[in-house]
Amino acid sequence: MLELAILGFLAEGPLPGHELRRRTTHLTGYSRPVSDGTLYPAINRLTKAGLIERRPAPEAGGGRYVLNLTTAGREDMLRRLREPAQYEITDFSRWFVILAFLSLLPDSAEQHAVLRRRLDFLEAPASFFYDGDTPLRAEQLTDPYRRGMLLTARAISRAERAWLHEVLDGYGIRGADEQPRPQTHTRDRKD
Repeated sequence: MLELAILGFLAEGPLPGHELRRRTTHLTGYSRPVSDGTLYPAINRLTKAGLIERRPAPEAGGGRYVLNLTTAGREDMLRRLREPAQYEITDFSRWFVILAFLSLLPDSAEQHAVLRRRLDFLEAPASFFYDGDTPLRAEQLTDPYRRGMLLTARAISRAERAWLHEVLDGYGIRGADEQPRPQTHTRDRKD
């Protein structure tokens, strides 16, 4: 997901490495801090693959450069956004990186196809804890900490599913002067 974040931020415009690191850290740092030892090898891989290029930036001082997205890099980024792996759909941190750049896909039908995959995942019965193959609900647990995990996950899931339905039903994108349309149905995950 670091590579997608790099490509996504560069799709917004050229950046020096230190600014790219700052933006990437703000996006993923709460769960996966980005170090120079992680960022610069990724930049080197993307450069060798022809997805980004380095351009000297003499105005920034000796030895400084700016990173640019190439045409091949833009195509690769769009492919990654159109076709995320299933683990990128199901992992919350990876999903946030996809969401951060999903609007770069020019076709809303492609955007919605990705959102539907996430919604399908969220609407499938699931739990962190099981009795055999049966997912356990928070109300079935006596351990207060495990119960807290499930209650927190349920609240997050409900909020995200409501937002996904809002966007997919056409209510999530409106002008600043438009009023939200009433929602005609709601779904509630039973966990």
